[in-house]
Amino acid sequence: MVEVILVSTLLDAGADLLLGSACVGCAEPGRVLCAVCRGGLPRSATLAWPTPAPVGLAPPFATGPYDATLRSMVVGHKEHRLLGLTGPLGDLLATSVLAATESGGVGSAAPLLLVPVPSRPSAVRARGHDPTLAMTRRAARTLGAAADRQVTVGRLLRTRPGVADQAGLDAEGRRANLAGSMASPARAVRRHSGSRAHVLICDDVITTGATAREAQRALEAAGIVVLGVAAVAATVRRHRPRDQGLE
Repeated sequence: MVEVILVSTLLDAGADLLLGSACVGCAEPGRVLCAVCRGGLPRSATLAWPTPAPVGLAPPFATGPYDATLRSMVVGHKEHRLLGLTGPLGDLLATSVLAATESGGVGSAAPLLLVPVPSRPSAVRARGHDPTLAMTRRAARTLGAAADRQVTVGRLLRTRPGVADQAGLDAEGRRANLAGSMASPARAVRRHSGSRAHVLICDDVITTGATAREAQRALEAAGIVVLGVAAVAATVRRHRPRDQGLE
């Protein structure tokens, strides 16, 4: 597993050099994320409740506010297909997953099932990749390599037609847009029905919490208990200060 991550990192580095990229954090020529900016990324995650939080939302965790380097990384990876950011974003997501499991009292050897929030098929086609799925897969590899535990990725969610782009919508608009927008197909659920793994929803950014809550609703409707929500970042105006920490 460590060898797979190392090869992936080397391939990313080679692509960066060939394409003549610049760091998304400081704009220095070279790697898509330079060593200095990567070294300054968060090393822990905290609760990141939206305000107001959707009723019943599982505890959400993020590594930091959605601004500065974290925002540039998420946007670059999602909208500009900077695939060299999959690794560091996935590692940040893994940090949030660990925080969620520790807060939930899950043992360090307990198996985990990471469920990525699904992207609209049209968005995946337009972008040429599925950024949330890629980050979640990287997080699973990172967690599996770092500890003696089984960590798998389950694509248990599908979007239904008619979901509009979320950009520009307020909290109420997002909730209305997403209501009933996801489903958990029976065939996908059956593949994991015998698993004792703890389930976590994974996404890039927590904004209003509407997306995570809809994903949670769809999983719970299929009989799947959700332990928590893990994300890379949370919007600045809703990110809890660090001194409020884990509860």
